[in-house]
Amino acid sequence: MDTVIVLDIAREAVITVLKIAAPIMLIALIVGLIVSLFQALTQIQEMTLAFVPKILVIFLSVLVFLPYMLATLTLMTEQLYSRIVTLS
Repeated sequence: MDTVIVLDIAREAVITVLKIAAPIMLIALIVGLIVSLFQALTQIQEMTLAFVPKILVIFLSVLVFLPYMLATLTLMTEQLYSRIVTLS
């Protein structure tokens, strides 16, 4: 196996991970900013107020993005299997 092939597979794996994680992380970031803004405006410093909405929204976003995540992983796996077949 050539070094170029290994680096290309690693690059594709990193891009796939970013494609899968980016929507959920961006949603968590937006909800975190909204909750922080709300806490700053109302001066409520409750720790659970910061975590509970983010946990709920992340759970819901995983449910919403699950088909997209599965399709992305399936595509990556099929491409990897086709490369394995062509190498041998």
